[in-house]
Amino acid sequence: MTEFSRRVEQVSISGIREVFEAAGEDAINLGLGQPDFPTPEHAREGAIEAIRAGEADEYTSNKGTESLREAIAGRYAEDRGIDVDPNDVIATAGGSEALHIALEAHVDPGEEVVFPDPGFVSYEALTHIAGGEPKPVPLRDDLTMAPETVEEAITDDTAAFVVNSPANPTGAVQSPEDMREFARIADEHDVLCISDEVYEHIVFEGEHRSPLEFAETDNVVAVSACSKTYSMTGWRLGWVTGSNRRIERMLRVHQYGQACATAAAQHAGEAALTGPQDPVDEMVEAFEQRRDVLLDGLADIGLECPTPKGAFYAMPKVPEGFVDEVIDRGVVVVPGDAFGEHGEGYARISYAVNVETLKEALEVMDDAYDAVA
Repeated sequence: MTEFSRRVEQVSISGIREVFEAAGEDAINLGLGQPDFPTPEHAREGAIEAIRAGEADEYTSNKGTESLREAIAGRYAEDRGIDVDPNDVIATAGGSEALHIALEAHVDPGEEVVFPDPGFVSYEALTHIAGGEPKPVPLRDDLTMAPETVEEAITDDTAAFVVNSPANPTGAVQSPEDMREFARIADEHDVLCISDEVYEHIVFEGEHRSPLEFAETDNVVAVSACSKTYSMTGWRLGWVTGSNRRIERMLRVHQYGQACATAAAQHAGEAALTGPQDPVDEMVEAFEQRRDVLLDGLADIGLECPTPKGAFYAMPKVPEGFVDEVIDRGVVVVPGDAFGEHGEGYARISYAVNVETLKEALEVMDDAYDAVA
């Protein structure tokens, strides 16, 4: 009888989903990894116009429409000063597919993939699915990933390491010096650096820099998406960029697994990337205000929390039983160990809710803390 592959048996349903299902219908949800803002109107109109014109009815190029890839390259040039050839971009079904095809194209069975712990849940799962061996590494006290820790973890069996800044679940932003070091490590050790930059525009302190800027070889590929920057999680549009030879290998995986990103979403993404960026600035300003409200509230409760400098997550240290107590009282937060072994003793809190809801949730957390402390 046909059973199941070892790869899939090593992967379980995300612990985040388990938390959602355990919470009541009326719970305040501080577990969602998506902005609570609408997709910008000009992005929606881009899709609507394409649908009405019959431009969303057919497959696009496997890499995506030329105009979308030019828009992506244009943002790299304007925002980062990075020269990206539109031919070296693949539009994907969200950042998740971009990560998937990057790992599938570069990792052989048994090869190691180094990634942050706590870190985004997909890194370990997608490594298993690619047949690789996950190699999580702990973070600094400020929840950034130290280049020296990554370098120490690299062996002859390492195929890739993942950098995520701004980071999910921590909200940490790597320094430019760190990013330069990650590029050096990729160059000197001849291993691939996969830079997950999905939250690249949601930065409150410091600045986002990409290892792409610093690499002297083609050992860096960058993943990003419209999902967080433009509040387009449901549109499923991301991309990956790198050297032509790497893109052509990733295209082989994408071509047979996905064919192309959804045509209507590509037109929406193009409009988002080329249109007014004011909605992004307004969203980031609102997230920063919420972050400050959350940090003040956590400090008042007595919870220590490294200051998140980007994304829309905070990861405070919490006492044993705190997460369960909070969930039982009707507020969803995610236990830190859902993001890796070193996340134990933390909780991830998403502040993608309005300030009033956040304050209400903080009152619940205060009561929960008193119950377990």
